[in-house]
Amino acid sequence: RQDVLVLTPWLAPIVWEGTFSREILNSQYLQRNLVTGLVTFAVEKYVQFVEGFMSSANKFFLAGHHVNFYLFTDSPEKIPHLQMAPENDLFVIPVQNHSRWQDVPRSHLDMLSWYIQRQFQHEVDYLFCLDANVQLLAHVGVEIIDALVATISSWQVTPQHQDNHEPPPATPGGQGDFHYTAGFYGGSVAEVYELTRACSEGMTKDRGNGDKAWWHLESHLNRYLLHHRPTRLLSPEYYWDTEL
Repeated sequence: RQDVLVLTPWLAPIVWEGTFSREILNSQYLQRNLVTGLVTFAVEKYVQFVEGFMSSANKFFLAGHHVNFYLFTDSPEKIPHLQMAPENDLFVIPVQNHSRWQDVPRSHLDMLSWYIQRQFQHEVDYLFCLDANVQLLAHVGVEIIDALVATISSWQVTPQHQDNHEPPPATPGGQGDFHYTAGFYGGSVAEVYELTRACSEGMTKDRGNGDKAWWHLESHLNRYLLHHRPTRLLSPEYYWDTEL
């Protein structure tokens, strides 16, 4: 493709539809006998999105490959019965929701890093995090697999309209090449663990100093990725904001 940027300045690929052969990648992935995990948090009002999210992810996320779905929720009794594909497994993990919404992202990061260290690292090779209020509309395949993967925000590639929606700053002082969404990221289990710990520590430090990052987790994610460059970027096609 000549119409989009397909390589970063540090030579990491940017994945767009039409820039890869899913058939070749599928055969390579199957030979490696890998297992991928997909984490989502469905607490409070986000429980309502579980059925739509899971039915679409079960159909489109790494279809035909072994995926462990880890669903963190404070309402396990409200999770509907979901018929999973033969190669997929669903694990519902009960959690307590945090009383202060400002602390929810940090508590999610802490839970995720705890489970990575004690469980997930023994069960999966790669781990991705995706928001629960998302529905997959097309195949998301093994072209996303790499050591540290981030998704370019759809706000970055769209001309700004005359409204109140402003793209968040990527990093202090406008540093950085891309702005990444916190709605879809992942990589190897070890890399995701380091990312979650660093972002959690940054949010804890902010709270201790009385500071608050403008976009909470997303701000800390972008700061981390400025100093730990992603090895693969996903185009905004993978996490498009329907408001655009």
